Amino acid sequence: MGKKQIWYEVQEHESIEDCLARMREDGYIAVGRKEEPLFQLVNGEPIYLRQKIQFKAMFVQEKE
Repeated sequence: MGKKQIWYEVQEHESIEDCLARMREDGYIAVGRKEEPLFQLVNGEPIYLRQKIQFKAMFVQEKE
């Protein structure tokens, strides 16, 4: 058995729904979410790039 809780990050090329589907395929469900903005310094000024979204996932044991 793997870890009981891990973090999944929504990749740039996928939607939130795609990330949640990927979690379900791995046997996890979302139990938390966090977001933070990502910036890049250009000429000494912060420029917004995108929002970083992560889901805290808990392993779900399959019933036998």
